[in-house]
Amino acid sequence: MQHFTQGPADPAFNQNPYPLYARMRAAGDLVWWQDYAMPCATSQKAVQALLRDRRFGREVPPELVQPIPTHLAPFYAVEAHSMLELEPPRHTRLRSLVLRAFTSRRIAGLEPEISTLCHQLIDALPAGGCDLLPAFAQKLPVIVIARLLGVPDDMAGQLMAWSNAMVAMYQARRSHSVEIAAATAAAEFADFLRDYVNKRRATPRDDLITQLITAEEVGDTLSTDELITTCILLLNAGHEATVHTLGNGLRHLLLGGQIARPETAAAVAEEILRFDPPLHMFTRYAYEDVNAFGHDFRRGDQVGLLLASANRDDRAWPCADRFDPARHASDTRTPQYASFGGGLHFCVGAPLARLELQVALPILFARLPALRLAGPPIYATSYHFHGLEALRVTY
Repeated sequence: MQHFTQGPADPAFNQNPYPLYARMRAAGDLVWWQDYAMPCATSQKAVQALLRDRRFGREVPPELVQPIPTHLAPFYAVEAHSMLELEPPRHTRLRSLVLRAFTSRRIAGLEPEISTLCHQLIDALPAGGCDLLPAFAQKLPVIVIARLLGVPDDMAGQLMAWSNAMVAMYQARRSHSVEIAAATAAAEFADFLRDYVNKRRATPRDDLITQLITAEEVGDTLSTDELITTCILLLNAGHEATVHTLGNGLRHLLLGGQIARPETAAAVAEEILRFDPPLHMFTRYAYEDVNAFGHDFRRGDQVGLLLASANRDDRAWPCADRFDPARHASDTRTPQYASFGGGLHFCVGAPLARLELQVALPILFARLPALRLAGPPIYATSYHFHGLEALRVTY
């Protein structure tokens, strides 16, 4: 297995990690990333196989669980009930209950509200130009989730602050100060939602929190702690990913002189998600001794799944380094990209993320026909996430 060394917090690497991924893929389905001290899957074949292989999972094997530092107790009290970090049977139970409330019909019904919100955000843009990240891309998904949960719009800024602090725990630049901020945010976020859950138990409304409270399967329901964690997960995962996807997608469209129209929006959204996804690495633990792609894993070993590398595999997508929405419009046999994960942990928010992209992009280009970049967009140094630190435009 070939070894590679690349600091994930290197600003230059974060601007364009794809050349490294190409070298890794050329070296094999699995390579050793020295800075993470673990093997990483690089190809579409290997990443998709390991996402679905039940011999690997997200939950830490019991014998490897470490004591939680006191200062991180509030953060891991929330994580303890997260579908993202659990395996069956707990994952199966939680996901089933959540999907009874977070239905495709409910998500599809948000389209008119998302459209109206897009127009409102564009109406509020300053004349001439702005940074579209804070003015549009950050506000849209957090307000949508807030409304879905039944939380007032004026809480969107606070929800976003809590989300950003918690998500920073998964970035390569994690430090003690980041941990303190994340734990504080988790405690405050949980307290806020606990109050909301209690109010909805007493006075049900037509919102997702009420639907989660009443979701039932074979007499089973979500506990208050599970409800709180699920709401936090929906916001953190949905907000962080959609902000980056909108920003990255607009970058590539504007650089290439392309636009999104209602009739092309679905294909454009799919290509954005494939070409420059918001999450680049997802890890799994081996649950038994197993040989996979020529490597002998021992129980407890970790493997990194390089989602963004898999999405640029020429063996799955011809000319994979070319941004080409037409590939999704013309070929119904297009292989599945890895941006939403796969297997048991396929993202429950994928339909909402797709809907937001498909609605927002055509409206932006229709309302701002002179939309242009005001300068080179710079990516933030935030690996495993991949998103812009600013998107300055003129219109």
